[in-house]
Amino acid sequence: MAVKKIRVVIAKPGLDGHDRGAKVVARALRDAGMEVIYTGLRQTPEQIVDTAIQEDADAIGISILSGAHSFYFSKIINLLKENNASDIIVFGGGVIPESDIPALIEMGAGAIFGPGTPTSVCAEWLEKAVAEKKQKETV
Repeated sequence: MAVKKIRVVIAKPGLDGHDRGAKVVARALRDAGMEVIYTGLRQTPEQIVDTAIQEDADAIGISILSGAHSFYFSKIINLLKENNASDIIVFGGGVIPESDIPALIEMGAGAIFGPGTPTSVCAEWLEKAVAEKKQKETV
């Protein structure tokens, strides 16, 4: 039986027009053997969640540079719950102050990666998080 590849949606919510980091992470995850769906710029939380559900994604990676990270993480995590899809892992990165990270983790984000984080760290974390999620599902 073939092992199912990890499917991850990489998203840029809101009006932030800077997507270089999102594209770098998307390519790194793809190069690590994952299936990556990049939603493009200026996506609403509803569009991001709909895409993740339609694509049967294991995770959503959110890239935010605009300072609206608390709003977008909260909205996306709540929409996943409302759509019975809270098993989709949410992680993110961008310019997010260290002091805001504990609140994002508390609301349900799995991890936050700051500027300069090696992409291999993101890929390894995601592989581990998805494996743990799948192990819980089989119990």
